[in-house]
Amino acid sequence: MSKHIPNISEAEWEVMNVLWERAPQTANEVISSLQEKTDWKPKTVRTLLDRLAQKEVVGINKNQKIYTFYPIYSQEECQRAETQSFIKRIYGGTVKSMLVQFMEEESLTEEDIKELRTVLNKNQKK
Repeated sequence: MSKHIPNISEAEWEVMNVLWERAPQTANEVISSLQEKTDWKPKTVRTLLDRLAQKEVVGINKNQKIYTFYPIYSQEECQRAETQSFIKRIYGGTVKSMLVQFMEEESLTEEDIKELRTVLNKNQKK
């Protein structure tokens, strides 16, 4: 991966999910969206937005009277970075160990298996 995406907390993920749904948004719009799903106070949401801006995961548009926030990275980029961090931390960087454990513990449907085979076959050709 060419660009380093900072780690974000679970609470920060909630804020990012709101911004990925629709951006840009004002702090009040983000607060309103999150209050439907959480019991967070407005100050908590503002703190999370500030943290994400400091980490340079969220940008701030200061060209208007009211600042708006937007994600700098796509949801897919953040998911990929989080996945790589998880695999490195928990499985010593090997995807195989994670897949083996997952497949031993989860019951897969025929459709799941077929989809996994397709992905593995594509990956093998690369």
